[in-house]
Amino acid sequence: MTAAGPLAHAGHGAAGPTWLPLFPVALLAAGYVLAAVRNSRGWDHRRTASWLVGCALLAVAVGPLAQLPDNPRGHMAQHLLLGMLAPLGLVLAAPVTLLLRVAPPPVRRAVGRLLRSRPLHLLAHPFTAALLTTGGLAFVLLTPLYAAAERQPVLHHAVHLHYLAAGYLFAWSLAGPDPAPRRPGLAVRVGALLAASAGHAVLAKYLYAQADSLPPGLTDRDPEAFRSAAQLMYYGGDLAELLLAAALFAAWYHSRRPRPSPSPSPSPSPSPSPLIKRFASPEGGSLTQSS
Repeated sequence: MTAAGPLAHAGHGAAGPTWLPLFPVALLAAGYVLAAVRNSRGWDHRRTASWLVGCALLAVAVGPLAQLPDNPRGHMAQHLLLGMLAPLGLVLAAPVTLLLRVAPPPVRRAVGRLLRSRPLHLLAHPFTAALLTTGGLAFVLLTPLYAAAERQPVLHHAVHLHYLAAGYLFAWSLAGPDPAPRRPGLAVRVGALLAASAGHAVLAKYLYAQADSLPPGLTDRDPEAFRSAAQLMYYGGDLAELLLAAALFAAWYHSRRPRPSPSPSPSPSPSPSPLIKRFASPEGGSLTQSS
């Protein structure tokens, strides 16, 4: 795919209890649910379900799959969940919109400044995000970083976090319902998705063809196992990219659909706050909507 791929093997070089990574996932799930309950305006249950599905996929990746024996195909399944499928579920839950609804004013102002910052605009450009995901994947597989991450716990966890963050950024840049100032139009986003998909497919085929020597630096190489992992990377990436494309076109269709005019009321309703109006955009998601 696009958004992530092979990371350091979860069971190699990890320090501490093997189930420890499940605690941050549980905190993410519980924090989102509590925020949704606190939202006085009501929150779409579909968003909550999407977040919980994303957290469940993360839990599978860092829990049961992390306990599998040293099998590249099992590791590849873990990495597909971490970097491609789970981020899409988290992005579609619109966590930034929920945060802006329930957080105190200082936090909302800080989030607003972040959304307006130039560095974020650069990182959130679809082609930049595609480069971070596909380029980062290639860097892991085509250099000794893959083997080094098996031996060094800090590097191992850093690579995992990078791919999760890159996968989230890529999904958000293409189809996220959260506010995204200066988000490019549909043509640019589709082009970035196609480019990232092509890069991921080429990389998977190259890994399959060069399984005798890739990833470099391994001492216990199993070419057949890596060919099987490359196949899973290729077809699993296709599935994730189809889901992301569906989310992208659904968001585009929703933004183009005419909205019904509000019924007249006897008294004028209060206007939205400046922060909400600033980030309500046709394709970036409106903070005045809960769906």
